[in-house]
Amino acid sequence: MTKTTVVHGARQLVRVDESGVDTVEDGAVAIEDGTVVAVGSTAEVTREYPAETAETAVDATGKTVLPGYVDPHTHAVFAGERVDEFAAKLAGKSYQTIQAEGGGIFSTVRAVREASLAELTDTLLDHLDVMLAHGTTTAEVKSGYGLSVESERRLLEAVARADERHPLDLVPTFLGAHAVPEGTDPDEYVDEVVHEQIPAVADADLAVFCDVFCDEGAFTREQSRRVLEAGLEYGLAPKIHAEEFERLGGAQLAADLGAVSADHLLRATAEDAAAMAAADVTPVLLPGTAFTLGTAYADPAPFGTAGSRVALATDFNPNCYSQSMEFAMALACNGMRMTPAAALRGATHHAAAALALDDGTGTLRKGAPGDVVVADAPRFEYVPYNAGVRTTETVLKGGEVVHRA
Repeated sequence: MTKTTVVHGARQLVRVDESGVDTVEDGAVAIEDGTVVAVGSTAEVTREYPAETAETAVDATGKTVLPGYVDPHTHAVFAGERVDEFAAKLAGKSYQTIQAEGGGIFSTVRAVREASLAELTDTLLDHLDVMLAHGTTTAEVKSGYGLSVESERRLLEAVARADERHPLDLVPTFLGAHAVPEGTDPDEYVDEVVHEQIPAVADADLAVFCDVFCDEGAFTREQSRRVLEAGLEYGLAPKIHAEEFERLGGAQLAADLGAVSADHLLRATAEDAAAMAAADVTPVLLPGTAFTLGTAYADPAPFGTAGSRVALATDFNPNCYSQSMEFAMALACNGMRMTPAAALRGATHHAAAALALDDGTGTLRKGAPGDVVVADAPRFEYVPYNAGVRTTETVLKGGEVVHRA
């Protein structure tokens, strides 16, 4: 039996696609069996799909209806916390100094190696609840805090378990090459990632993508190429952390390998942007990282000029502790001078491109997944404008109401 959901009476309904942002006043959307079947004015949509006969009807009077947000870069599966480092950063310690002293990623690695699969899963589920409450309906989740075969597998197994239990759609990424474990030779660790970790993850079908942190103090361009090429051999599409602290050529490597995305890009140049655009590599900018580190923000202009679809993400992790795509959009507008429309596209349609999702995720159009946010706001611009305030009121996933504020 067909199950119908109708969201109606929206003061503004927002359709986002390749051409831009289009709004409908007094808008409505109808969803059948999880898929959008009609978008338009309330009069048009409810003529064919009456709200009073739908299994689920959501009255959005005075509110804004948007596509569910897509977060294409998170490290949401971890154990422990690093709140002590927050104060250290404010006192002037750099990310690299904290890590050199045994903190940073290594602190989280120690906590993860002591955590059980159940503990990792439960903690991830808690984070996903917060993400959902802020309107995220699809999210990428990276491993990378295990740095061993057994621990990296356990992290990705936690992602798989959480995906089965939570409304969010999760896209798993293997990031064994997140850092070189303490006391380990970098090239020897790359050998382990290439010959042991990637095969173990791929054979268990635990990841879609293979990522690497190509930057000063992490992995060189040559080491990063080895990791990503090994991932490709096992069917894992490449993504890359690039040009965050130093420009080592990660963006160019992403272009060479046809990576799905290159992320961070604070030190990227117009030349990098042009190479990425030519190779259809989606730039993913992470304004929350610059905000928490107190550094300059990435510049979206060269990527837009080159013709790329600029995506946004939270980079949620113990060092960048924000699960909110609403906040990421506010930072993109205020810190990176993106327009509200560009920020919304970056958090929806373009973010889906950064995950190679071409099924309509991140849009509101016929045939797209019925992932919808009802925001307590009169226009979509209020989401970044009302910075620091959660506007998300109701979230639908596949036409099912999965959150109400």
